[in-house]
Amino acid sequence: MDNRRLIPLVVFAFSLFMLWDAWQKFNAPKAPPVAAPQIASTSAVPTPSASVPAPVSSLTGDTTPAADTAAKAREISTDLFKATISEQGGDLVHLELLAHHGGIEGKNLVLFDQGQHTYLGQSGLIGEGLPNHKTHWQLQPGPTGLAPGRDSLQVRLTADVNGAHVIKTYTFHKDSYLIGVTLDTDGVNAGYAYFQMLRDDRAVEGEGGHFGASTFTGPAFYTEEEKFQKVKFEDIAKGKAKHVTQAEDGWVAMVQHYFVSAWLPEGKVKREFYARKVGNDLYAAGVILPVEKGKVSIQLYAGPQEQDKLKAIAPGLQLVVDYGWLAVIAQPIFWLLQMIHGVIGNWGWSIIVLTVLIKLAFFPLSAASYRSMAKMRLVTPKLMKLKETYGDDRMRLNQEMMELYKKEKINPLGGCLPILIQIPVFIALYWTLLGAVEMRGAPWLGWITDLSVKDPYFVLPLIMGATMLIQTRLNPTPPDPVQAKVMLVMPVVFTFMFLWFPAGLVLYWTVNNLLSIAQQWQITRMIEGGGKKQSA
Repeated sequence: MDNRRLIPLVVFAFSLFMLWDAWQKFNAPKAPPVAAPQIASTSAVPTPSASVPAPVSSLTGDTTPAADTAAKAREISTDLFKATISEQGGDLVHLELLAHHGGIEGKNLVLFDQGQHTYLGQSGLIGEGLPNHKTHWQLQPGPTGLAPGRDSLQVRLTADVNGAHVIKTYTFHKDSYLIGVTLDTDGVNAGYAYFQMLRDDRAVEGEGGHFGASTFTGPAFYTEEEKFQKVKFEDIAKGKAKHVTQAEDGWVAMVQHYFVSAWLPEGKVKREFYARKVGNDLYAAGVILPVEKGKVSIQLYAGPQEQDKLKAIAPGLQLVVDYGWLAVIAQPIFWLLQMIHGVIGNWGWSIIVLTVLIKLAFFPLSAASYRSMAKMRLVTPKLMKLKETYGDDRMRLNQEMMELYKKEKINPLGGCLPILIQIPVFIALYWTLLGAVEMRGAPWLGWITDLSVKDPYFVLPLIMGATMLIQTRLNPTPPDPVQAKVMLVMPVVFTFMFLWFPAGLVLYWTVNNLLSIAQQWQITRMIEGGGKKQSA
């Protein structure tokens, strides 16, 4: 097979497929906004399965109360959160992350909300007449912000059950994305409690932009035995969702690009996990826990997917970062990137150093590829002559080309195989930079103030396109006119695609191209210099 055909076509086809797939997902029509659903009347209260001792009784649709339009809410603030807790269900109905921008200047990232986008934290007791997320709770007097010198803030709500009180307590901590949630049922006969995230299946406006839509969004479960399991919304709707249902450890999460919320039960307690569709494109994912000694407590993590911190919070929680199908390669790459950042302190320069290190690691392979291409440049005139001589006889032409390769000691696959070996690493790095929340809002220099969004002036994509054009000039000219046109079109196509790529990805690709040009130019100069001496 003609090496000049194989190398560019394999690389071009694979790269174009990857780019076009991301492009299609990014530009897919977004679902039109819909009116906020009546959450109180559509969300079913979970019921333990038959294998778990059943509570006294569970609520059914016939006893679902109407939405409480008179319910009050309390807004509270900490150093990391601006939160709203409603008396309707005692739900956490709004959660802003003050340290993360929302994609619009002056706006914070809103994780939980109940407007056009629905995403709530809900909890309650299981059993007839017991308070749940459909019950009207009473907010108790308390502070709305962290007092000076205090490290925590508590919000209490109560619900009456036959003269007794059930107390729900939210505890917010300074400098922490963990929120404690406790149900105190002292004096109330309650066997089980549930904690769930209620979310619609729509992408958040402005979040996941620049190909974030290609990362996973939906529920996820983790146990020591079953490990990490992602569940698609569409599988839940079709009744085909497969995930762990019972364990003595593990957690349940709701994952989206860059951010996650997760219910993290404490200790080794038998628990039941569930994920279900509850109507109007709403999905609930949660965990059922036994009430022991009149009390049940759990931690809710709601924040960024910062991998080193997630790993310290709960086993396996760092796995919510979506690295695609090459996580086994992407995770070590990000670890190395973090190590570099710990020394340099800037993610842009860290990407550049990482690119150099990866280039050095693959130096022997890429050098073999460039030597093969350099030799191909030397024999291009002879190949063109063979084409003119045997152009009408394809079989004879291929035989003569193989003889020429053998005579000149050129491996037709010498330039292709090294590239194929490196492709998984390049894709893994793509996913690493795409999924790392650390890139979100991270500046590099000058006009690049956020490596997770496109270059506002398209400077990097244009430089990247220019480097691709230079590389094309350094490669041997294909004898096939169609193939030659494809090679010339590649820089234009890639430049257009990269105009909307996150600046961090474009930076990596540009630096990699510059290093490749330097290596390829040096090797080509050496090979061609040696060829001229031999011919002389």
